[in-house]
Amino acid sequence: MMSSRRSSTSRSAGRTLGRAGMVLLAVPALAALAAGTVARHSATRPSALPLRRPSLGHPLGTDALGVDIFAQLVHGARISLAVGIGAAALSLAVGLLVAVLAGWRRGWTEAVLMRITDVTLAFPFLPLVLVLAAFFGRGLVTTAIVIAAVSWARPARVLWAQVLKVREYQHVQAARAMGASGVRTVGRHILPRLVPLASAQFVRVANAAVISEAALAFLGLGDPTKASWGTMLSNASSANALLTGAWKWWMLPAGFALTAVVLGFAFMGYAFEERADPRLATSSGRLRFLAGRRRRPATTAAPVAVEAAGGPILAVSDLRVAYAAGMAPAVDGVTFEVERGRVTALVGESGSGKSTIVMSLLGLLPGDPVVAGAATFEGRPLLRASAAARVRGRRIGFVTQAAMNALNPAYTVHAQVAEAAALTMPAAAVRARADELLADVGLPAPAHHAYPHELSGGMRQRVVIAMALANSPELLIADEPTTGLDLVTQSSILRLLQDMKARLGLTVLIITHDVQMVLRVADDLVILQDGHVVERGPAATVAAAPVEAYSRRLLNTRLSPLGAKS
Repeated sequence: MMSSRRSSTSRSAGRTLGRAGMVLLAVPALAALAAGTVARHSATRPSALPLRRPSLGHPLGTDALGVDIFAQLVHGARISLAVGIGAAALSLAVGLLVAVLAGWRRGWTEAVLMRITDVTLAFPFLPLVLVLAAFFGRGLVTTAIVIAAVSWARPARVLWAQVLKVREYQHVQAARAMGASGVRTVGRHILPRLVPLASAQFVRVANAAVISEAALAFLGLGDPTKASWGTMLSNASSANALLTGAWKWWMLPAGFALTAVVLGFAFMGYAFEERADPRLATSSGRLRFLAGRRRRPATTAAPVAVEAAGGPILAVSDLRVAYAAGMAPAVDGVTFEVERGRVTALVGESGSGKSTIVMSLLGLLPGDPVVAGAATFEGRPLLRASAAARVRGRRIGFVTQAAMNALNPAYTVHAQVAEAAALTMPAAAVRARADELLADVGLPAPAHHAYPHELSGGMRQRVVIAMALANSPELLIADEPTTGLDLVTQSSILRLLQDMKARLGLTVLIITHDVQMVLRVADDLVILQDGHVVERGPAATVAAAPVEAYSRRLLNTRLSPLGAKS
C-alpha cells in the first residue's frame, strides 16, 4: 500500500511539473508568435533617444542605441525558441539514427558508431561549442547546427541502451522470426517504444541549446543582426548597465525570460522521463567494442549437396554453437534430419541446447555467436544470416514460446496476423487472410480484434500459430508450444498442430522438454543432453526400447493424461 502511494505521489509530481513547464513555455511561445503585433517598435533599429527609462511608449525603455528593449525581449523569444527547437530536432534525428543503427545491426556497426559517440561525449560541451562557433562563423542556422553537432551523442547513448533492451523483447523476436524485415520491425515495434525517452531527450537538448545560444550571443559569437536574449545581455554588459539603473529593465527581463524557458524545458523533460523507464533514463550501458566481424572456426564438413525432392526438408550436420568466442559451446556436434511430412521432436531438459539449435538455424541468436557446421533447408545452406532471413517467416514458420510475450500488447491480434501476412501478400488481401487464419486455428470471430491481454493463454497460442502459418510455410517450428498451459489446453494445441499438418501438408519440428507430451504427436525423436544428441530415431522405437540411460530417465516417468501417440 505504501509503495503504491509513493508511486502515485511520484506520478502526481511529474504531472504537476509537466503542467508548470507547459505554462512557463507557453508565455514566451505566445510572445514569439505574436511578436509583430505585441511589439510596436523595431527590435533592431532605434526608435527613441538612448537609455530612456520605461514609459507607456517604451515599457522597458531603450538601450544605448535607442532600440526598444521590450521589442528585443519579445522578438528574442523567437530566436531562443527557434534555435532551441531546431538544434534539438537535428540533434535527436542524428542521435536516433545512430542509436537504431548501432542497437539493431550490432557487430562492427555498433562498435564504430558507439566509439564515435564516446569520443564526442569525452569533449567538454560548452568549450567545444565555442570553438566550433568561432570556426564556422555567426548565424542562427550555423549556431543551431553547431549545437546539434555537439549535443547528439548523449541522446544517441541513452536511446541505444533502450534499443538494446527492446530488440530482445519476445514480440520483437517473434516479428523477426515471422520474417519481418529490419526496417519494418524497427518502425513498427522499436521506434514506438522509444517515443517517451526520445521526447525527454528532445527537451533536454532544447534546454541546453537555449542556454548555449545565449552564451554564444553574450560572448559575441551570435548573429549581431538578430535580437536575442543573449545579445541583449551582451549589449547591456558592454554598455555598463550594471553601473547605472538601466540594468533593472535591460538585463533582468532577459534573464527572467531565459530562466523561465530553461525551467520550462527542465520540467517538461522530467514529466517525459517519468513516462519512460526510469532505469533507462540514467543508464548509459557499457560498450563492448568488437575487434572484427563474426569469426567462425574452420570446419572440415564438406558442402552438403542439394537434397532430392524426397529427401529431408531440414538436415543438420555437426552443428556447433558458442555464444561468444572463447566460451564453451552450448551445442557441440549435433546432427539430425527432419523428414518431409513428419513431426520431429527435439527433446531435452532445460539447458540441453534445443532452443539454441533452432535460434542458430533461424539466424536469431543474440550478440556475436560463433556457429560452425552445416545445415540445409530444402537442400540449400541455411546457417548464413542472409540465407536464414530469406526463408524465415516465409518458407519456415516459427511458433515462439511464451505467446503473451510474443505478441505486441499495443496491437490487436488481427492486426498482428495481418502484419505477418503482409510479408508476401498485397495489402488488399491481408485482412481477409488474417480472418481466414484466425478462423482456421479456432479463434472465435468476436476475439479477432481483441488485444493479447484479453485472451486466454491457449487463445494467444493459437494466434501465434496463425501468424506462423500466414505465408504458407513448408516447415513449422514450434518452440515449447504448450509450456505454461493447462493439460486440456495442451491437448487442444497438439490437436491443432496435428490438424494443420494434415490439412496443409506441413512438416513440423517441435522443441520441448516434455517427452511424454510429445509422444502423442511425434513421428521421430531427437534426444539432447548438454548440447549433444544422445539418441534419435522413430518415436515408437525410442519410446519402446531406449538405448541410452538418459533417454530411459526421460521416458521413465508416469505418462501424462495426454497418453501415448494415438
